[in-house]
Amino acid sequence: MTVTLSPLHIDCAFDAGNILVLDETNPSHTQLAIRPDTHSGHFQWFHFKVSGLTPGQTHRFSLNNASESSYKNAWDGYNAVASYDQKTWFRVPSQFDGKALSFEIKAEQEHIWFAYFEPYPRARHNQLIERAQQIEGVELLAHGRSVEGRDIPLLRAGNGAEGKRKLWLIAQQHPGEHMAEWFMEGVIDRLQANDATVQQLLAKADLYLIPNMNPDGAFHGHLRTNFKGKDLNRAWQDASVELSPEVFFAQAQMKQYGVDAFIDVHGDEEIPHVFTAACEGNPGYTQRIAKLEEQFRSTLCSVTPDFQTTYGYTRDEPGQANMTLACNAVGQAYDCLSLTLEMPFKDHDDAPNKLTGWSGERSKALAGAVLETLLTMVDDLR
Repeated sequence: MTVTLSPLHIDCAFDAGNILVLDETNPSHTQLAIRPDTHSGHFQWFHFKVSGLTPGQTHRFSLNNASESSYKNAWDGYNAVASYDQKTWFRVPSQFDGKALSFEIKAEQEHIWFAYFEPYPRARHNQLIERAQQIEGVELLAHGRSVEGRDIPLLRAGNGAEGKRKLWLIAQQHPGEHMAEWFMEGVIDRLQANDATVQQLLAKADLYLIPNMNPDGAFHGHLRTNFKGKDLNRAWQDASVELSPEVFFAQAQMKQYGVDAFIDVHGDEEIPHVFTAACEGNPGYTQRIAKLEEQFRSTLCSVTPDFQTTYGYTRDEPGQANMTLACNAVGQAYDCLSLTLEMPFKDHDDAPNKLTGWSGERSKALAGAVLETLLTMVDDLR
């Protein structure tokens, strides 16, 4: 018996939405494309809703410009995420044929959402900031504004007492890397739990937290840039109020309060592992910093199986660092431990999860492990 499928409706007119419909005349196989960032040629992030599915029937979707995306090699071994309720996300087997990324679903309900990674909605961000301010010892220290005027809160956990270490964590400079704010929610969760690790850490250090550096890009469904088309993680040598007010704000606050350690939280499209990149190419790099980096990595490895040191980026040669990156710029300016923490869009192949791949929940759990690691080395930072 042949089933006649109803027409589908594809929608991305919502927070972090991104898709272009090329041809939806065949409900069993819809042709799509990813929309580039505003004022930029970057694209990879997608997020859209499909309505009108026929339960029990298979629907296929192809992203026909995947081979032209910013990281075309990232599609190999990648599986899209899907959700029927925008709460529980699961991986959908996906195939890349060298041109298009395709995935299909045997529908269980009439509506479904697909995305490049489990999205972190702006509404949840707002709730996170409100929740954080209800925690004893956490305050909204300052707030900046994005190009389009969205709020960029800076939270501080701790009392700002003289002599305490100043530990900075910022996230989602690249707006499509939603695992970064899931990580920051994990930090807030631990602060709210106020367990022994948090109590001991805050006795010696203050945490300075910017949960989302690029709210405009995240809202518009960008992969890499802010509304002006600026890659914020290439703006730390020439930040301006006009083009990159997000970085300008963060730098001004760092200058006011100081930095003893800095972690810039990201996601990597290609590498199916959790890893860090550091400052070995900085002109001011010393053995003291090298020792701190090794201490961080070895400790985090011992705390969680979701971190490893075998896979990652090629190390910079001495004096050859790209100083426009936050990690290098902050490490050089404050002579401190400064790391880029990368999580995968795919899975963490050393500890895989077939159902979810790397996920929001795993990002949150990693945050707790990072706090435990920082506690072990807080006395050694200076």
